[in-house]
Amino acid sequence: MKAIDMLIECAQQRQPVVGGEVWLVGAGPGDAELLTIKALRVISQADVLVFDRLVSPAVMALVPQQALRIDVGKSTRCHTLSQSEINSLLVELAQAGNRVVRLKGGDPFIFGRGGEEMAALQRCGIPCHIVPGITAASGCAAATGIPLTHRDHAQSVRFVTGHCRDGEPDLDWRALVSDGQTLVFYMGLAFGGTIAKQLMRHGMGGETPLVIIERGTQPQQRVLTATLAELPALLARERPQPPSLLVIGAVAGLYRTGHWPAQNVMPAMAV
Repeated sequence: MKAIDMLIECAQQRQPVVGGEVWLVGAGPGDAELLTIKALRVISQADVLVFDRLVSPAVMALVPQQALRIDVGKSTRCHTLSQSEINSLLVELAQAGNRVVRLKGGDPFIFGRGGEEMAALQRCGIPCHIVPGITAASGCAAATGIPLTHRDHAQSVRFVTGHCRDGEPDLDWRALVSDGQTLVFYMGLAFGGTIAKQLMRHGMGGETPLVIIERGTQPQQRVLTATLAELPALLARERPQPPSLLVIGAVAGLYRTGHWPAQNVMPAMAV
């Protein structure tokens, strides 16, 4: 029996709610305290939780023990299930009568394939609800003291995928090279050298500042700084690991090593 069939059979043996449904929930950039109140409530009521590898351990610790957990995480050249199999899994779990939470790092509609999953559910008549999350770009940048927009440096910001369907990014590089703009690349580590080469080829200065934010908002957060021309050497030397974001533009030069805590911690308020 295929693994996907075993998971569905296991879910069918649980005590389902009347009429299944799916909630696409954004888990935020990693810090569990950055979950929305609604996300936390929905997670606490899940019969089945289908989650990605980018969901942090701190967030997973909040999942109720009785909920069935299904790991469908993807990494480069390593997919537990294909996207079409994940779509089918969500449909069949809901058709079995379960309250299904599809938990995704960041926001489900920012490079999270939430739109594809929503469309698959809608085609099958499955109720689908969306709970937005803090996307990694805004959450991780803010956690390191980098404003993505600043009226002296950047009047716009663009979220860009560094990894397309067939691998190497095929982007409108000329449109990405603009003064007063911040670029945030998701999934950009594997093709960082290509990104730097193409941006410089189309007119971006090699002295443009950048930062790599590794495991942003989490205790293991690490921030690496360089210029665009130095990016390939930085990647080879430091070997940052996913999840990492690449922020390119003048605002990256506002980061000051040692002037910002790894996490913003505030004592819990008394009730």
